[in-house]
Amino acid sequence: MPLHPQHTYVRLADDGEALALPADTFWQLPASELAQHGQGWLVSEFAFTEDWPSWEMHPQGDEFVYLLSGAVDLLLEQGTNVVTIALNGSGAVVVPRGVWHTAKVRAPSRMLHITRGAGTETRPA
Repeated sequence: MPLHPQHTYVRLADDGEALALPADTFWQLPASELAQHGQGWLVSEFAFTEDWPSWEMHPQGDEFVYLLSGAVDLLLEQGTNVVTIALNGSGAVVVPRGVWHTAKVRAPSRMLHITRGAGTETRPA
């Protein structure tokens, strides 16, 4: 069944099941259901025309960030330093679990993300 990752998230469970979830209502699910989906790997795609409004951190797993098009600077907080990784056109980064990160958009971009959602934290940029 075809799906569009900007409109549908996919949860990849440890048992091998792949479950499509509507992106427009995903974050409105009850906390218990969100927690269940957060135990698997969440695959999502987003389009960005502006810098991310917050930093995020995933304590349960690394995050695979794949730039499909555009240009971004991915900022990773490592101790007291912020490391900038420039991605242009396409490219990927693995953000280690527990590392705060955000993005500065240099050109309208599309990015694919794969991570465990459980326990994700955010803070203002």
